[in-house]
Amino acid sequence: MRLEDVCKVFTDGDWIESKDQSEEGIRLVQTGNIGEGKYLEKADRAKYISEETFENLKCTEIFSGDILVSRLPEPVGRACIVPAKQERMITAVDCTICRPDEDVITKEYLCYFMQSDAYYTRLMNSITGTTRKRISRKNLGDVEIDIPTKDVQLEVVDKLDLLSAVIEKRKEELEKLDELIKARFVELFGTVDNNVFDYPVVRLGDYAKLQGGYAFKSKDFVDEGIPLVQIGNVNKDYLDWEVINAVPQKYLDRYKEFSLNDGDLVMAMTRPIIKSLNSVKIAKVSKSDVPCLLNQRVGRFVLSDSFDKLFLETLCKSDDFKDYVERMSGNSLQPNISSKQVEDYMVILPPIDLQERFAEFVKQVDKSKVVA
Repeated sequence: MRLEDVCKVFTDGDWIESKDQSEEGIRLVQTGNIGEGKYLEKADRAKYISEETFENLKCTEIFSGDILVSRLPEPVGRACIVPAKQERMITAVDCTICRPDEDVITKEYLCYFMQSDAYYTRLMNSITGTTRKRISRKNLGDVEIDIPTKDVQLEVVDKLDLLSAVIEKRKEELEKLDELIKARFVELFGTVDNNVFDYPVVRLGDYAKLQGGYAFKSKDFVDEGIPLVQIGNVNKDYLDWEVINAVPQKYLDRYKEFSLNDGDLVMAMTRPIIKSLNSVKIAKVSKSDVPCLLNQRVGRFVLSDSFDKLFLETLCKSDDFKDYVERMSGNSLQPNISSKQVEDYMVILPPIDLQERFAEFVKQVDKSKVVA
């Protein structure tokens, strides 16, 4: 059945302009609150409209149990169930409200289905736009939904709930190990603002240059060839090859100064990476990623002998570095940071042997991540 046909309510949210917003009142839920299968609270960025505005604009109220679908990236079509909240709510025009007919499909099963490969594959042909991808409500409503019997739906939801709980537990364990690395870093080295060991404070670029990628043209792209590392490929800690643009094999020699090696650190320097949930994305190139070429708006760190890669990687994942990047990237519609701005960041410079000792500690923690 079509998505629209399994819903008692299937409509877009309301067009709310800045002038319509107020400091308190009815909560405005936006696309940024919609994760993949998860509602993202973001209380510090909450926006509201008054009761009067709600009435004047004839807004559509949303309720706990409704499913909200973002018609914008990243990714287009992601959905979550509205949790129980002690406030009235509406949603923005780029969100579609789905209120499932529970006699046909449970909200939990529908939300899980909307996280599946089958769902996203069916969306692909209906997504429009080049720089700003989106899907219309009509096309979203036409997406076919697989609907087994209610007993099967409940069984699927029970199994996926258990699996999700295991995944969340594992994420918590990995986050604790990451926090352990950060704590050890501060314990060994201190910070620029709390330089307890009186290490030299230096400009990052004097010891680690950020080399930008080449501006490859879309006309050069081929179906099979050398993959390009672009901003969308730089995930947290690793390169994501779900979407690949490639150039001819011969470009590997022509642009060899932009080829990446095993162990290289790369950084995304523009939207949608900056100012997202993880405002700085630093990835390490692995042996399985090469050969590949560096595209524009992604930088590669070229280190001197005074910097260890794992030391630099941890430093660039610090809250202080993230805050610096956000300050420097500005508040435009497409915030970005330049290589020079990154290189102007001031850092402590401990002795290389101490950095290497820290690197060994990180390697041991990474092993724990694999076997834990």
